Amino acid sequence: MPRFPKKEADILALAERLFAGFKANPILYPNPPHPPNQPGNGLRWFINLYQVHRENLIAARAAAESTTAAKDEALETLVEAIKSDLLYAENTAHDDNDKLKLIGWSGKAAKTPLAPPGQVRLLEAAKQGAGWVVLDWKAPADGGQPNAYKVQRRSGGNWQDIATAILTEATLVDQPRGIELEYRVIAVNKAGEGLESNTVEVVL
Repeated sequence: MPRFPKKEADILALAERLFAGFKANPILYPNPPHPPNQPGNGLRWFINLYQVHRENLIAARAAAESTTAAKDEALETLVEAIKSDLLYAENTAHDDNDKLKLIGWSGKAAKTPLAPPGQVRLLEAAKQGAGWVVLDWKAPADGGQPNAYKVQRRSGGNWQDIATAILTEATLVDQPRGIELEYRVIAVNKAGEGLESNTVEVVL
C-alpha cells in the first residue's frame, strides 16, 4: 500500500494527479468529496489556495532578509556617524569631561587591556516559522564589551558559524526544515571570544 507523502512538493504532485484523474474519469468517479473544479470546496480550489500561501511565504522570507540587511546597514552607517561626531567633540573640547557631558559623552579614560566578553545570556527562539527563526539574547554581564555576536547552528554534528549580529538579535532565514536544529551565540571582540550561550532547540 502506498504511503501518503510527507514533503510539500510530493503532496502537491499527488494533488495534481488526483485532480487530473478525477477530471478525466467522471463516469468512474462521479461524486468525489471534493469535485475537481467546485468553487470553495473543490480540489483545484484547495490546490490554488495552498499555492497562493506558499508564494506569500516565499515573498515574506525574501522581504524579511532584505529588511534585516537594510537595518544592519543603516545601523553601521549610524555608528560611523556617531563615532565621527564624538571624535570631533573630543578634539574640540580637549577631552574636558565637563564639556563632553553636555553632549552625553565623557573624556578618554586611561587605557586598560581589553578583555574577552563574558557569556551571552538567556538565548531564546522568540519567533519561528517554516524555514525561519528569530533569536534574541542578553549581552554578557561581565567581561569586555562585545563587538559582535557569532551565531552557530548544528544538527547532530559539529557546530557551524552561520551568521554574525551586531545587536542582541538575529533573524535567520532559509534554515533546514523538518529536523531538530540547535542554536547558540558567542560574544566576540578583538581580545577573543566569550563562553557559549545556552542552547535552544527548534524544528522549523
